[in-house]
Amino acid sequence: METASSSGGGGGGGCGGEQRGSGPVQVQAAAAALRRSEVFHVVKELLGFVLYMHHQIPSVLQSLESEFASLKEEMAELALPPAELKPSELRKYNTRKREVRRRIKNQQKLMNSISSLLSALQQALDEVPSIEGVVLILGGSLVRPLFVYDITISHGSFDSGSAKDGLTKLAQSVSRKAIRSLVSGGAGSLSYTGPTKLFLLIRCPSTLNLPLDFLPKRDFRYSKKTVPLQMHIKCTNQQCMSIVDAPCCPSESSLSDVIWFQCKHTIRGLPCKASLEG
Repeated sequence: METASSSGGGGGGGCGGEQRGSGPVQVQAAAAALRRSEVFHVVKELLGFVLYMHHQIPSVLQSLESEFASLKEEMAELALPPAELKPSELRKYNTRKREVRRRIKNQQKLMNSISSLLSALQQALDEVPSIEGVVLILGGSLVRPLFVYDITISHGSFDSGSAKDGLTKLAQSVSRKAIRSLVSGGAGSLSYTGPTKLFLLIRCPSTLNLPLDFLPKRDFRYSKKTVPLQMHIKCTNQQCMSIVDAPCCPSESSLSDVIWFQCKHTIRGLPCKASLEG
């Protein structure tokens, strides 16, 4: 079977330039197909893992989201001080209010960008019958990335569900397997390069009209000097395989019809003091 990147449609030149000797990491999903919400959750977990392991965010994404939500709730509670406070209590109140406001300000841009990108991904998933792959790129630009995570998804066709549906056990299982596989493959083991950007691209048939948050990148390529970490997530019980493996779906029979779409939202990491040892 070809690697994920060598069958990447519009990304062929960049994605297929160099490959890891062992080929793409294989992740099995014990199901006939993945739902939109399950694909969304898996991609979100991988995105959060990539940001954290490359020291672009100070803690795992779930903790970061919870902390930011708590800070905003606390700020709302601090908006109106209690009716009567002693001078010492008022000083503590004002000090805490300034600290909460400072922490929110430091995280606001990052959290807004994460939210915008994930919302755009949800909307895109709700608009398409299937997607063939996702690429997560860390670096200053698409053409000269520092790290590339090329993920092929053979999931069958989506059902009528939404990407906004709740978390399932299957999504949790696939996410854990995918992250363990990336860790085993050495993801995030290289030196910290400072704050950089994360780009998201998805691979879909060119005939689809994706939301305005995604722009077609038919000739997408990046430097061949960058060796992508490739992953293939595949449903073990599926009947109609991905375009990558077998063009058995008549409406998607031509690999040339599949191109990359770039999300216009990017995530810029924060300067992190995380330990780079180990």
